[in-house]
Amino acid sequence: QVQLVQSGGGLVQAGGSLRLSCAASGRIFRITFMGWYRQAPGNQRELVGTITSGGEANYADFVKGRFTISGDNAKNTVYLQMNNLKPEDTAVYYCTFSVYSYAGIRDYWGQGTQVTVSS
Repeated sequence: QVQLVQSGGGLVQAGGSLRLSCAASGRIFRITFMGWYRQAPGNQRELVGTITSGGEANYADFVKGRFTISGDNAKNTVYLQMNNLKPEDTAVYYCTFSVYSYAGIRDYWGQGTQVTVSS
């Protein structure tokens, strides 16, 4: 059984920074893809960015230059560094991993972390 556990998040003023972490545990053979999504109240879940196991990251236009995704393959962990936060970044943030394990290749999701940016 693979589990993703998120940490970080909270309340910050506009212009501030937060760092989210997401760690995978379980009998993992290989992680091929990691990503971050977010969902604000009344909105659909949207992609924030992704990173491959090789370290290639891509970002949604609305976070480019402000957010950075990085990964630690040895720890099966992905990070989301969020700088210059804006009130419109307020949302629940979710990590997702594409994992090859005994269960085959499946996508797993973290439990979600609330990020609130005050103006």
